[in-house]
Amino acid sequence: MANRPRPLSPHLQVYRWQIQMATSILHRVTGIILTVGSLIIAGGLFALMMGPESWNCFTTHAGAWYGKVILFGWSWCFAYHLCNGIRHIVQDFAIGYAKATFIRSSWMSVIASLVLTALIWAYVCMGAGA
Repeated sequence: MANRPRPLSPHLQVYRWQIQMATSILHRVTGIILTVGSLIIAGGLFALMMGPESWNCFTTHAGAWYGKVILFGWSWCFAYHLCNGIRHIVQDFAIGYAKATFIRSSWMSVIASLVLTALIWAYVCMGAGA
């Protein structure tokens, strides 16, 4: 029996990038980022439990430029994961599988997450969330 090379299945190099591929990958990535963010929130709660010194240290880091970047990124991940999760729930009812509808709902989840994040941060920056 001769050793013949096994056929390779097509991968990302073969296919042209489409919004459906990007939203699928983003959904997984944002899920991982939300998990890490949950650990940061747990760390914040632990700092609150440890007393004023620990809490002040945590809020100092959260209020710094890098903390705000992390919070902004985490809030976008949350908004995207929420919007795309709603899209998946709708698809679980066998709605929206036509190619045009699928592409439109993919773009809608991305745009809705950006709008939702902008609204959240507009509220925070106006001081209402302080």
